[in-house]
Amino acid sequence: MIKIIVDTLGGDRSPYANIEGAVTALNKIEDLKIVLVGHEADIKKELENKKYDEARLEILNADDEITCNDKPTEAIRTKKESSLYKAIELLRTDETCGGLVTTGSTGALLAGAVLRVGRIKGVKRPAFCPIIPTMNQSVVGLCDSGANVDCDSLQLSQFALMGSLYMELAHGIKNPRVALLNVGVEAEKGDMLRKEVYEILSNDERINFVGNMEAREFISGDCDLVVADGFSGNVLLKSTEGACLNMLGMFKGVFFKNLKTKLATALLKKDIYEVKDYMDYNNYGGAVLLGASKTIVKGHGSSKATSVFHCIEQAYNMEKSGLRSKIAEAFQKN
Repeated sequence: MIKIIVDTLGGDRSPYANIEGAVTALNKIEDLKIVLVGHEADIKKELENKKYDEARLEILNADDEITCNDKPTEAIRTKKESSLYKAIELLRTDETCGGLVTTGSTGALLAGAVLRVGRIKGVKRPAFCPIIPTMNQSVVGLCDSGANVDCDSLQLSQFALMGSLYMELAHGIKNPRVALLNVGVEAEKGDMLRKEVYEILSNDERINFVGNMEAREFISGDCDLVVADGFSGNVLLKSTEGACLNMLGMFKGVFFKNLKTKLATALLKKDIYEVKDYMDYNNYGGAVLLGASKTIVKGHGSSKATSVFHCIEQAYNMEKSGLRSKIAEAFQKN
């Protein structure tokens, strides 16, 4: 039985979406236990009339909440009655708890993970790795997407190794193709850091390194993992999200422009919704924090119940696959 902690506060749709997603997970995954952390009275009210195995659900009361307006490190140190702090402490102290899912403050989660939960031995810095759908009906991971703004060559090479293990064990991609985000595909392109990392990855037999990748190829499907420093990775991720959302908005304007386009849209309605669902981040969960000593998944702040369910599913799959022990084993060999 795998136990996952779910922070029910901090998101735009909390606590409803978090609780609904947790109930869905309980009903779909038989060997899963969940601990809901938040306002106990509100949690119990949301659970009324919902069908689930009560023996596999626990509630931990938390009277406070860390918001995005709080300073992350200060909040983790002072708001000890908050749901996120209590969830992190439970994850740290309870050996039966394998993972944590939250849609709350990214900064506070990262501070709590580093200061309280800790890193796998040998890992210099944990890194976020979200999953993005590609144009060939697959997915691509991005490591790092914002946890580490400044990186050295060792950190980036570690991101490549951890990300490769994650894509293979949690997503079933055999020998994942790893690319380095750069300003050109040629080996000599980029700054000194990118050139140094290129050399390291080219000589690491554990990594299926396919070379540099330009940002425009991110969702092409030509690679399974993109390695980047947190600054560049975050810009790439948000640029891609923004471009996709704006394109969907443009298409919507075309679809309903006049009677002719409305009739054509009606004929293509099923296909249009299939594309929309495929590109919806709610169907892909959140960003896992690779390198932490416990499994942690950060969901989007505006996550719906579907997204929370997939975040829990991510955490479950990571624990089920033994990803943490595999990463620890890989770094012991370094």
